[in-house]
Amino acid sequence: MKELNSRRKYIVVLLLVLFVGAFSVPGSDRYLEIAKNIDIFTRVFKEISFNYVDEINVSEFLRAGIRGMLGTLDPYTVFIDEKRQDEIDLLTTGKYGGIGVSIGLRDNKITILEIMDGYSAQKQGINVGDIIYQVGDKVLAPDDYENISSYVKGEPGTFVKLRILRTGVNDTLYFELLREEITIKNITFAAFYPAESNNAYIKLSGFSRSAGDELKKVLIELQREKKIESIVFDLRSNPGGLLDAAVEVSNTFLKKGQLIVSTRGRDSSSLKEYFAVQEPLMPDVPVIVLVNEGSASASEIVAGAIQDHDRGVIVGEKTFGKGLVQTISPLSYNTSLKITTSKYYTPSGRCIQKIDYSSKNKVLAGGLTEKDTIYNTDNKRIVYSAGGIAPDSSVSNAKKVEIVSDLLAKGMFFKFANQYSAKNNSGASKPALPDMNNVYKEFKEFINKSDYRFESDFYKKLGVFIKENEMNQVYSDNVSKMKSIREEIKKSDQSNLDFYTDEIKHELKMELVSRISNTKGRIMESLEKDNQFLSALGLLKNSQAYNKLLNKIN
Repeated sequence: MKELNSRRKYIVVLLLVLFVGAFSVPGSDRYLEIAKNIDIFTRVFKEISFNYVDEINVSEFLRAGIRGMLGTLDPYTVFIDEKRQDEIDLLTTGKYGGIGVSIGLRDNKITILEIMDGYSAQKQGINVGDIIYQVGDKVLAPDDYENISSYVKGEPGTFVKLRILRTGVNDTLYFELLREEITIKNITFAAFYPAESNNAYIKLSGFSRSAGDELKKVLIELQREKKIESIVFDLRSNPGGLLDAAVEVSNTFLKKGQLIVSTRGRDSSSLKEYFAVQEPLMPDVPVIVLVNEGSASASEIVAGAIQDHDRGVIVGEKTFGKGLVQTISPLSYNTSLKITTSKYYTPSGRCIQKIDYSSKNKVLAGGLTEKDTIYNTDNKRIVYSAGGIAPDSSVSNAKKVEIVSDLLAKGMFFKFANQYSAKNNSGASKPALPDMNNVYKEFKEFINKSDYRFESDFYKKLGVFIKENEMNQVYSDNVSKMKSIREEIKKSDQSNLDFYTDEIKHELKMELVSRISNTKGRIMESLEKDNQFLSALGLLKNSQAYNKLLNKIN
């Protein structure tokens, strides 16, 4: 009972803090509404806690109420409990204590998907595709996936014991791995690419605290290698991160004193402006920024600043459209509240928020987005607010053919690479890339021996139509014909493996390269058939077209 009372006190304090920011009732009426609704809430909580027919988990019941309350706002305003505090630490510091692996579910098994260079997992022989069977004394089940991070991570200098299942090995493998301070790299790849060119390709995957410093460092290192004459800055599928990191990254390209972004909260006096405070490293080098619909938040701040100041050309697809800024507020008992506190605006003044979460929402009084309005860049080019950053040059990457997408979705390339690596790479620390014709033959044998069967979307839809109309006398003749056609489609589907040989070889090569040189190898291989990247290269070679897009006068 004492514990229940202390929890109730905590609940009242927490709700008081949240309700103050959630209501917009003016003056004393506002506080009357707060007090009234807190009283109602606590009475409901008390009645349910003591009188409900079944025993109530008090903590889960209350937190469900918190999540429900926050669910009436935008999806970025969330309660962060004790189990997820490491996510906040990782975002703000870019560091954690671990063994240097990325983990995911494959065939309902907790599997190593990536190994980071230089940390204990790599040094002690953990492989991509290894299945984590046991951590310490705990044998893992698929339901443990959400908590696996808390089992493996820990204080640097401590040890974690793992038992691993590996393709081609009958018994479990035992590892005792030293946890180290893992620094998450925002830049996953930076090099001159193509190798013989003077074009620097830089892939930025996140915006943690160190993103700006990492970018400056790689540019300086590349410049020492040879002169940088152009830059392709890849922000595709970068979901964003810290506002300050976006400002620092932008400052690498923009002139000192130029506005990068401004933010405004509920109160008009809350305007904050962020300017470039240093001279750029390479003020005159042509820049192309690659974006797609997965480029969000901090990525859009950078792309918007570069576009509005005509510092570079944006190539790719329209970005996600997240124009909201969150602040993390620490709460009691190692919990936090991430709350949307403002909108951000690009230098030209546009807010690019796409979704209006206040539409038909009784809780929110004002809009969280703006109308599609015309703005101008420094060179008087027309740009628009709302809906994300539209590229200056729209280029789509070719969609994967259906059978390749199906093979990827069912993990067939991943499974084959596990088997192939176990059979062929046991003795070599850095195995060479094999002949892909032979690999493809082995892959076909692997597919034929597996239970994999490809069914095209057309085949499936025809099956649905047949099932829905089989008993309809009007369509009986047509249904009979369609069944025959469906059988022919089934035979045709099985020939897809040979028809799309080149596409399948490309995916196989990327999977095998990633086993040899991790993420860097996969990225380099993918660039060879990357329409957006190749278009960027072509544009950089054509200075007239590049300058025309930026409305520059020669």
